[in-house]
Amino acid sequence: MESPTQTSADYRSLVGQSAPKALSQFFGFDAFKGDQEAVISNFLEGKDTFVIMPTGGGKSMCYQLPALMMEGTAIVVSPLIALMKNQVDAIRGYSEDPDIAHFLNSSLSKVDMIRVKDAVATGKTKLLYVEAGERRFSALGAPFFLCYR
Repeated sequence: MESPTQTSADYRSLVGQSAPKALSQFFGFDAFKGDQEAVISNFLEGKDTFVIMPTGGGKSMCYQLPALMMEGTAIVVSPLIALMKNQVDAIRGYSEDPDIAHFLNSSLSKVDMIRVKDAVATGKTKLLYVEAGERRFSALGAPFFLCYR
């Protein structure tokens, strides 16, 4: 996979597009890496999908792109707060909308938690990273699909 061309696409325009076109438009990549396209197709077709990939194998793209292409918010369960922050910062680097991704964990103040919950509840957030065992997102009342990282 080549290095991406920096883009600043509106993720709302990705709904209904083909995965390769959405990959190029939002992330600036010309091609998928390894089995990413097949995994993403399974997600988009609503199939239960279990994926094991090595470090650097492109796991993040396998849930990030479908999350951007589908309605609702993807919940990503992550074991490390630092990893959540890194993932949120990375996806925000492709968008002008800072609400595209958030994390909800014990490092946030009450004010920040309310801000995140409001962004999710109003449909602004496409990816929400939570700690394993996190239950605070259950009352948000928005459509979700769940990804374990």
